[in-house]
Amino acid sequence: MSDLKKSLLPQTKTLILQRRGSVLYVWLNRPQAKNALSGEMTEELSATFSAVHDDRSIRAIVLRGKGGVFCAGGDIKGFKSDMQQVNSAVVAKSNRSFGYVMTQLNEQPQVVIALIEGAAIGGGLGLACVADVTLVTADARFRLSETSLGIPPAQIAPFVTERVGLTQARRLMLTGARFKGPQAVTLGVAHAVAKDTADLEAQCATILEQISACAPGANATTKAILFESLRQPRAEALDFAATGFAECMLGGEGLEGVAAFVEKRQPNWAVEASQESNNESL
Repeated sequence: MSDLKKSLLPQTKTLILQRRGSVLYVWLNRPQAKNALSGEMTEELSATFSAVHDDRSIRAIVLRGKGGVFCAGGDIKGFKSDMQQVNSAVVAKSNRSFGYVMTQLNEQPQVVIALIEGAAIGGGLGLACVADVTLVTADARFRLSETSLGIPPAQIAPFVTERVGLTQARRLMLTGARFKGPQAVTLGVAHAVAKDTADLEAQCATILEQISACAPGANATTKAILFESLRQPRAEALDFAATGFAECMLGGEGLEGVAAFVEKRQPNWAVEASQESNNESL
């Protein structure tokens, strides 16, 4: 598989981007503000996801926060400084831009892993809800705090509801209830809880190893089928799935996967992943 040139990644001020083999690590990097989501950070996240969207040499994106905190939500101080200078149309446009990023991340062709420690509040909780795999530490704190500030959780509401269901979404949004890692798993926000940061990273490594056994193109098509099934009537969704299946089956990955199965060997994408792992350990 072709490697991604560093020049394709955007220059960022609020994010740290690290490419390790087939994994792109995206660090939210405003620790002084508990990684609150500023307009600049939202733009940089969007640019990053767009830059790697079609690159199948990147199999996974790991999203994490610097300073031991995932994300404290929207940049409230930034909101306050802007309130005297804008009208409702400008505010609505700015708010909608985060919904675009949420949609991007939700349907990103790569497997997205969110590592949550410290806190995931408001928009941070929203980001946790659009990862394919979300791992949390036991003491991580969660809350949908928007209504306590006099605003609705506008752009994250559909994604949180899709993740936890309508009845729990209503409770969490309308009460601002606080909860921690274990309850995040119970609610469906997260998939597994880790006892500490070391355990969180170990669990992430296991997930990445599992992903390495899966063909990146097949994973991308699978995600597209899943989301198409939410948008289309059943028959149309199955037509879309059949087309995707045929393209994969007759493409390079399908031919290689079938040949590897018959020959009782690993497919080339798994061999390449193993080589990457060995290189990183040297």
